[in-house]
Amino acid sequence: MDKTKIERYGDELYQALIDRKAVDPLTDREKAITIEDAYRIQLRMIQRRVDAGETVIGKKIGVTSKIVMEMLKVNQPDFGQITSGMVFNEGDALRADSMIAPKAEAEVAFVLKADLIGPGITAADVLRATDFVMPCFEIVDSRIKDWKIKIQDTVADNASCGVLTLGGVRKSPRNIDLALAGMVLEKNGEIISTATGAAVQGSPVNSVAWLANTLGRLGIPLKAGEVILSGSQSPLVPVKAGDSFVCSVGGLGSCSVRFI
Repeated sequence: MDKTKIERYGDELYQALIDRKAVDPLTDREKAITIEDAYRIQLRMIQRRVDAGETVIGKKIGVTSKIVMEMLKVNQPDFGQITSGMVFNEGDALRADSMIAPKAEAEVAFVLKADLIGPGITAADVLRATDFVMPCFEIVDSRIKDWKIKIQDTVADNASCGVLTLGGVRKSPRNIDLALAGMVLEKNGEIISTATGAAVQGSPVNSVAWLANTLGRLGIPLKAGEVILSGSQSPLVPVKAGDSFVCSVGGLGSCSVRFI
């Protein structure tokens, strides 16, 4: 795909974000679009956010569960960029109408104290480089109409990233077996999902190693201080004004988010 189209689609997705108005799937309009094209579109979209005053503060991993992989007909995760404008603290109320079709997912966030430069990164390397982990919510959103996405659509749309809420509990991942730690997700006081970290690539630690190695092959490091979202351990749950969610991770703590 030529540079003109890359920029046009990146600008279109950025404008869809600003206007909160979804666009037709890119895969319906560009039958030959590749994942590489989609990542170039993503970078254009993110550059527009940076030009508007935001900074890139981390990365997110998407498509980590078997169910979503089967839906998108892919056999590997994808990734997106986290910017400063996406991050909220626990206790902040989120406006449901600030997004198009938001869905909540619960996961574990890593904050690095050292760079991770792949390829060749192992789970042990991830543990050594991590300052702390915390439970969090990513509120995904799609600028593609009705969530009718293929892998190229979600990659171009920054892996369908919306906003995120980071929990206040911080612990070392060396003191918790994140693969075995159970996560319980509640919506409006009702339990709707239970899982362990093994649902995410065998462990959230493995997921971060995959990201470091994938980005390393592209010449992109994971940097000290960055926030890394390791992938959802829950189903994607639609949200609306008035909803509240709590996720609790065994041995780690909980995170809550509410919508107005």
